[in-house]
Amino acid sequence: MKMPKLGFGTFRLEGDVAFQSALQALTLGYRHIDTAQIYGNEAEVGKAWKASGVSRDEVFITTKVWNDNLAPEKLAPSVQESLEKLQTDRVDLLLVHWPAAPDGVSMDAYLSALYAVKEAGLTQHIGVSNFTVPLLKQAMEILPQGALYTNQVEIHPLLQNNTLRAFCEANHIMLTSYMPFAVGLALRHPDILALAEKKHCTPAQVVIAWHLQSGFHTIPSSTKKENMAANLQATSVKLSADEMRVIDALDANERQAAPDFSPKWDV
Repeated sequence: MKMPKLGFGTFRLEGDVAFQSALQALTLGYRHIDTAQIYGNEAEVGKAWKASGVSRDEVFITTKVWNDNLAPEKLAPSVQESLEKLQTDRVDLLLVHWPAAPDGVSMDAYLSALYAVKEAGLTQHIGVSNFTVPLLKQAMEILPQGALYTNQVEIHPLLQNNTLRAFCEANHIMLTSYMPFAVGLALRHPDILALAEKKHCTPAQVVIAWHLQSGFHTIPSSTKKENMAANLQATSVKLSADEMRVIDALDANERQAAPDFSPKWDV
């Protein structure tokens, strides 16, 4: 199964809210659910896909290995725990969440352990998240050619990551954009609002259309049924070349996710 271009993110969704949101997303027609060990909601995501009645083969599930579990002796057991919570024998995509392994754990060590998990059949694909161009180059030297399925990074109209984008395009690495709305900032931008009025659609639909037409996969999140449904319909919104350029011009390097263990970001 290929990863759907438009998925559903679960960052910051907890407990019954996470369960109900993931269940609603699947009921509406989303077929990619993105979670992570650190989100604390893998069990709710697993419960949701079970309750949805959707066949496991029709749901693309992504989870991510947290920093503390990147040591080779911890990585595989942590993935087994994730699978138990998700109520599945394998995920479709397993990512290294951040390039921030504990002291003494090399990239060679944790990526080799990640690849071993894939070889063991616990995930269909492997990839990384929050990797910069230098880190991707290093990862590509460690892993077999073509093993890196995607790099999941923050991308939105206000942070377009063009250096990273060009490198990934040249090396056939899919980019998955998280925080596609810039925590709501992009949805309030006057140029986005003007385009939404012109296109007779929501600002979120404009932004999602920009992501998809830019070649990204993306994972917007919501807890409201009407917003989830509207976001799913963004695939029918088509932006002209001029309209795409309006959004391209909004790039301002406004990053929203920058914990203290972040890498040195590309410029």
